[in-house]
Amino acid sequence: MEIWVYNQYADTREIIEVGDDEVTIGRDAGNSVCLLSPFVSRRHARIFRQDGHYFVESLGLNGVIVANMEVPANGSVRCEFGDELRIGGFSLYMMAAAGRAGRRHDRKVPVRKRVIALEQTLHAELLDRLNLRAAGGQFTRDDSEHVALIKHHLDEIVTDQLPQVDQEMREHLVGEFLWRQSFSEITRRCTGKIVYAYGFEDTDVLDSRFENGVSRIIDGIVGDMGLALRSDTLKDDVSTAEAQFAKMRQQICRRIEPELRLYMVRRMLHKEIEDVVLGYGPLQDLLDMPNVNEIMVVGKDHIYLEKDGVLQNSGRSFFSDEVVHNIIERIITPLGRRIDRSSPLVDARLPDGSRVNAIIAPLSISGPTLTIRKFAAVPFTIDDLIERQTLSVNTGAFLKGCILGRKNILISGGTSSGKTTTLNVLASFISNDERIITVEDSAELQLPQEHVVRLETRPANVEGRGTYSIRDLIRNALRMRPDRLIVGETRGPEALDMLQAMNTGHDGSLSTIHANSPAETMIRLETMVLMAVDMPVRAIREQIIAAIDLVVQIARTPDGKRRVTHISEIAGIDPESLQIITEDIFVLGDGAGCHGPGRLRHTGYMPRFIEELMDKGCIELGVLIG
Repeated sequence: MEIWVYNQYADTREIIEVGDDEVTIGRDAGNSVCLLSPFVSRRHARIFRQDGHYFVESLGLNGVIVANMEVPANGSVRCEFGDELRIGGFSLYMMAAAGRAGRRHDRKVPVRKRVIALEQTLHAELLDRLNLRAAGGQFTRDDSEHVALIKHHLDEIVTDQLPQVDQEMREHLVGEFLWRQSFSEITRRCTGKIVYAYGFEDTDVLDSRFENGVSRIIDGIVGDMGLALRSDTLKDDVSTAEAQFAKMRQQICRRIEPELRLYMVRRMLHKEIEDVVLGYGPLQDLLDMPNVNEIMVVGKDHIYLEKDGVLQNSGRSFFSDEVVHNIIERIITPLGRRIDRSSPLVDARLPDGSRVNAIIAPLSISGPTLTIRKFAAVPFTIDDLIERQTLSVNTGAFLKGCILGRKNILISGGTSSGKTTTLNVLASFISNDERIITVEDSAELQLPQEHVVRLETRPANVEGRGTYSIRDLIRNALRMRPDRLIVGETRGPEALDMLQAMNTGHDGSLSTIHANSPAETMIRLETMVLMAVDMPVRAIREQIIAAIDLVVQIARTPDGKRRVTHISEIAGIDPESLQIITEDIFVLGDGAGCHGPGRLRHTGYMPRFIEELMDKGCIELGVLIG
């Protein structure tokens, strides 16, 4: 047989003749298929034949994905000729050997790439017909006149190009259509919400004869999966459905009548092009997926996901860097922000609150780069954090008592460790009769209280004027009679203003900071204050210990979970080293002082303010020693 290898990074293709019984894949030269990449293990995977069927076994720690299904470490899954194997930056296809004389290497392009090439042709013709190149990404679904025109011309273009869709491409498009329809139906049954998963509900593309057939197929697919289909099980249901659909995909597609299959192909092509022109392109569906936490675009060819805590290549891509630019513009323009060579990076948010960061040339040499941190449609609660082992029951009750007792808290951690989520959960304990003012770069917090004033920074305009920074907003917030001040992230000279606010009657304030330990948090704060004012380090440390009561340290563990590792009190200044003392109240581990795996345990240290909280009725002693 043959292994077709496509290098996604170098955009090169290779066909390797191998044996029919066993194929080894890895970085070492002794493998049947050698993939030179640091993301490929020395012996990464093995294809072997057993009982007349082929199986893929995962041998390395870097992972193998077969037909969009991850192979567990040291496990194996069945595969068929034509299935895609994703290893590192490579897509591999196991194919039956072809006669050497009849080979045509220009036909060995993977089916996904052929579909993308066809869609790029459709897109280019649509732009030329309607002169949309000059409009860039300015049209939206609300522009009904242009939307109707786009749909009309797109229908004609798709009809003209249908003969270019070969058998493999039809199978691929039908499979994608059925999955996205199934996802839409699962979401509808769980939440009552209809997500935009297939498009063109209001045009002549829809045909009731075929729609009835589509509905029967989708009902059968969803009904056979044994899903709970409740609002609180949506994320788990979608993950389960993805795994099951990957196994049944080919079998389902083969049972569909040719006319209905062609109808699904048209619908899918329509949807893909409309998303590029009016939506967020290949990101459109990913933004709706509840088990996708983060989307990372690196140039036009690579879209990575963090799904269920695991980073993976989605296999999707954009038509061109220009399309990526248009998507970025579509996101930031409604917010009054801009991105160009003179201002090549921007922070923004989607209408649902998802955090967006974009960076382009000359700062990004990998092409336009876009990172989207998904916004939870339903805010996390303390019970969610306990269920996910981020916190324990005792520590959750302790932190709730600290919020009610108006203690100033910093939540510290690395990138994507769960700082903002934890901040949102803790802030939800604030009483409804208090005035809360939040200050953020991009508004993300979802507070349930009614009396919340949300402030968001603004970058400079094209003339370099009109900037309002975090520091400007904190200063203004202090004139707005806040009971609580919440700063989304402290990362610069605004640290001085925040400390001064905490020291001047604004108890119970909250913020996050990037640091890897409570002790490092103190050093980071000192550095930030020095960015704002030149003053003795001893005076800065006195300000810190007078302002901050607790540091909640959170980290992302290797298994993808976010867990609180320390809850520490700022106890004072060491008379010998003159460093700030942090005393651990709770530590993650199998015992006090042990930082290994386990659960959050009380170290035996009693914070100085515990009696105060007990007297106020905010906390019980059993929370610490229970």
